[in-house]
Amino acid sequence: MSASDGQRASEAVSRPRQQPIPVTLLTGFLGAGKTTLLNRLLGDPALAETAVLVNEFGEIGLDHLLVERLDGDAVLLNAGCLCCTVRGDLVRALRDLAARVDAGQAVRRVVVETTGLADPAPILQTLMAEPLLLARFRLDGVVTLVDAVAGMATLDAQMEAVKQAAVADRLVLSKTDLAAPEAMAALEARLRALNPGAPLLRADAPAAALLDCGLYDAAGKHPDVRRWLDAEAFAGHHHHDVSRHDARIHSFCLTFDEPLPWEGLATWLEVLTMTRGESVLRIKGILNLEGEARPVAIHGVQSLFHPPVMLERWPEGDDRRSRLVFILRDLDRAVVENGLRAFAESARQQREITG
Repeated sequence: MSASDGQRASEAVSRPRQQPIPVTLLTGFLGAGKTTLLNRLLGDPALAETAVLVNEFGEIGLDHLLVERLDGDAVLLNAGCLCCTVRGDLVRALRDLAARVDAGQAVRRVVVETTGLADPAPILQTLMAEPLLLARFRLDGVVTLVDAVAGMATLDAQMEAVKQAAVADRLVLSKTDLAAPEAMAALEARLRALNPGAPLLRADAPAAALLDCGLYDAAGKHPDVRRWLDAEAFAGHHHHDVSRHDARIHSFCLTFDEPLPWEGLATWLEVLTMTRGESVLRIKGILNLEGEARPVAIHGVQSLFHPPVMLERWPEGDDRRSRLVFILRDLDRAVVENGLRAFAESARQQREITG
């Protein structure tokens, strides 16, 4: 972020935002069972008045024919993969949905089911980059399905599957009744190493377990804080198999006891994303900023950041430390940590000089 961007971001965190419509991204590699899960979830009262956007790779879409009880709110995004040519279709579909809401249609939630071939990072960027989408929708979270039978082989062979698992807020294992116990244990260990902050759930998990898993829970609950602390504790107790390409992806959490200067943090984020944006799969943070009594949430994917959001309060009993979670590919932790500390210290020194 530039100085002006930093000023705008500082202004953004000082004003509570109206609650936009939550968007859940449902992803997972081919055959993981996304449509089966979606069919079950749509029967849950927690997903009443949900609009569904279904993407299928190829000339003719079929998945929308398999999704039940849509009440006319299913939109097929076809003629391409959602991570590339269909991104414009996604924006248009959400714009149309916003217009229908303005006209009086009740929509409490949106679910976007992606093709199994989708790289999730560009989709997340789309949800965070379009001004209209920022005003009317918020990313509630990423739910990634993993086939318990084929999951290990898929992670070995498909980088898209690795990225889908790495950026997830919830990891859901399907077909667990068909997997051998030892295979399940190995897969779970691998997923925990790849993304220690995401709970591992089964495909029969209730809808409530898959919703409100992002940073911006309107009810004021902040489950990420405890998950991130758990992830930090776990991060030092696993080992990657260097023969697998997901060893290139790693997750860690940085914590800071003292309040952080927004100017230094904003400048560092700008430098990091401009120079190494392709390596930044995801950044999530709950921050204690200098001069702010309430916590501030930030969320970024590669070179894009959602406007910072001031939360209503700190979680009960929280020690109010800043936590920044990084999911990176081919980028060392030391580079990130040293850079952040250097920019924060520089900002403090500059403020002392200028008074």
